[in-house]
Amino acid sequence: MPLRLAVRDIAFFERPVRFLRPFRFGAVVINAAPQAFVRVEIEVEGKGVSVGASAEMLVPKWFDKRAHLSPDETVWELRRSLTIARGLYLGHRGFETAFGLHARCIAAQVEACAKEDIPPLAAAYGPAEIDKAILDALLRGVGMNFFDGMAENIAGVDARLSPDLRDDDIAQFLAQRRRLDRVAIRHTVGLDDQVEGEGGVADSRENAGARYFKLKLNGDPLADAARLIRIGGEFATLPHDYSVTLDANEQYADLAALGALVDRLDRDSALKPIAAKLLYIEQPMPRDITRQSPLGALGARDFIIDEADDSYDAFPAARTLGYRGISSKSCKGIYKSIVNATRAAKWSTGGDKFFVTGEDLTCQAGLCVQQDLALGALIGVTHAERNGHHYVDGFAETPAAEAQSFLAAHPDLYTSDGNIRLSIHDGDLLTGSLTAPGFATGVHPEWSAMSPLHQPKTKTRQEQSI
Repeated sequence: MPLRLAVRDIAFFERPVRFLRPFRFGAVVINAAPQAFVRVEIEVEGKGVSVGASAEMLVPKWFDKRAHLSPDETVWELRRSLTIARGLYLGHRGFETAFGLHARCIAAQVEACAKEDIPPLAAAYGPAEIDKAILDALLRGVGMNFFDGMAENIAGVDARLSPDLRDDDIAQFLAQRRRLDRVAIRHTVGLDDQVEGEGGVADSRENAGARYFKLKLNGDPLADAARLIRIGGEFATLPHDYSVTLDANEQYADLAALGALVDRLDRDSALKPIAAKLLYIEQPMPRDITRQSPLGALGARDFIIDEADDSYDAFPAARTLGYRGISSKSCKGIYKSIVNATRAAKWSTGGDKFFVTGEDLTCQAGLCVQQDLALGALIGVTHAERNGHHYVDGFAETPAAEAQSFLAAHPDLYTSDGNIRLSIHDGDLLTGSLTAPGFATGVHPEWSAMSPLHQPKTKTRQEQSI
């Protein structure tokens, strides 16, 4: 049964995260980025005060790839998204369900961000992080774990933002959910990652025994095909079967360029080790071009949207264009993932296949990876991109005592080899310890060991016009 709450305080913190190796996707290379943390205090109606938390990377040049913006400017947008959302959430003083509060704020958030030239995908970041922390606080306040709480729809998720669904569609979908015990990792191969030999894509010490692989594309059909042939040659040496997804991060300019790649996949025998194992192609074209470009015959292969998923109506719109799937990322909003998973299940009853995938914007060890993993395990994502463990050394700059507390609370999810890191079991992550009261975490970070989130200034009209 949905419970009502009122938000009493929202605080933001951050911590630097340095990468072990460059992560190149799309047109950006990341060597380090801050991780934002959210701490909320709520009052659960009739039950008292509770504290919740969430975390997410402030990743540059993903939410907004416009060429005239620097990486730092796109991080500024995410900071502003958080700050604007804080004002909106604290502005509602009465009691409301967790989803009801989200629904009341999201349109105003997008509108306020638009006035500062912040696009909808970045605008959604602030509410997404606050929503996760609120849900954590709500579940802790009543001593319930995420999976049981969502099965009872404790957040009150309904169809007010998705008129193509009924309230009962969502409630019934949630009631039927059962936690996946294991979620397979999908190993990311970035554009600068080594392909051959020791440290390459087939090296088990590098890929952690993964059976699923996500390969980044750069938007040039010839160069991408050549690189995929090299990778396919290495995959042929794997001692087990494997599956592949491709992710262009909006780099293919149009349908013609995309068609050239798909034609090579369909016809070039040298690409068979990739083409025969290909599950889907993710966000090939820029989000604006995507909305204007029906896939047509290309839709014979499965495609999903990711960066184009910037509103509650994005999935139905993509469906009309020939897309079969959509990504789930907690940084885009947990409630939108649940709504989209409900849609995929409903649409698939007629014999067609629609699906939600698990993608990862460098989810770091601790709150971030645990909450994203739990979300996928709830909605039925059997394999998910996991790259935080690949590009970052365990808990990175997290204080040792804090990392140790996460290991103690989640011994099935972490291990220590002198440094605490994700524990991957035959290519899978285990979800058993994510059933602690709260949103997938038995502990919270050390707030005193972090810096307050750097507060960005509002853009002036002159700055917006430059």
